Amino acid sequence: MRTEEFCKSNIERMLKNSQTKVIFPVITLALLREFSTSGTRIFSDATIKHVYEKTVHNLKEFLGHDVHIGGKYYDAYPSRNLPRYSVVKSVGHLKYELLPPYTDHAKELSGWIPERIREHINSRLGIVPFLNDAKARTEIAESKGKFLDLVTEHINKTPSNFEIFSFAVLRVHLERFSCKIYRDTRTASHDGGVDLSTNFGVVYQIKKLKILTEAAARTIYSELRTNFDRERLQDGNVILVIDDISREVKQYLFSMKVQSLSKQDVLKLAGQFDETEDRAKVLRIVYEEFRREYSSRIL
Repeated sequence: MRTEEFCKSNIERMLKNSQTKVIFPVITLALLREFSTSGTRIFSDATIKHVYEKTVHNLKEFLGHDVHIGGKYYDAYPSRNLPRYSVVKSVGHLKYELLPPYTDHAKELSGWIPERIREHINSRLGIVPFLNDAKARTEIAESKGKFLDLVTEHINKTPSNFEIFSFAVLRVHLERFSCKIYRDTRTASHDGGVDLSTNFGVVYQIKKLKILTEAAARTIYSELRTNFDRERLQDGNVILVIDDISREVKQYLFSMKVQSLSKQDVLKLAGQFDETEDRAKVLRIVYEEFRREYSSRIL
């Protein structure tokens, strides 16, 4: 017999599969709240969109930020996606029925889902959503130890964190030499990494991978040959930013004219920022980059 645990298990699957926005748990919450209030089981697509956007606004207040929620609504969500989690079924053209056991446990789930969303966002993004506050950034940046602890903790959380924190550190580091670096791809892209271009001809590619064998290095080099022209590689203008890399592999890539930076190298660069202003700038860039991809599209 399907139970409350069945519903929670499906919500967990939704969260696990979410990319830059938590969407399906929020739609489910919206339908459950509407059912609990009015007893409505049958929803038109327009109504689902309306209650979803209303719930996004409520969650913004509950969370204290708008990061990782508020994705744009599409009519494919109730017709294709939510049925995979047994939340609704189609009962007519753009009409959907909210199903048990969700309806059986609407009150309990309506209380549980917001807290679970908050836990999920915290586990992925940590303090990042609250770095919008310049005062909070400065307070952290004033302590070099606190700043390094934050970067060290958050750079490990997800591939997106690794890419964005690495970019922020590299950008501030290179600006000290009047060099500029730009993110050309987003963390949610399926290109196996994020590319950073510069105004001095070098391209950085960031991948949250561990490369500890020469075989793995050959695979990576083959990818680089596919992604970049031969001249750029032969001129040594491709730098790989990687989670972890053995000394032997680092030397192998260097012999192929590919420089590499490990996570530890990035953290060492972060440790060289002696000015509060530089450390605060790293935190500001981190927030801006996350907000660019993760902030709500629903105003």
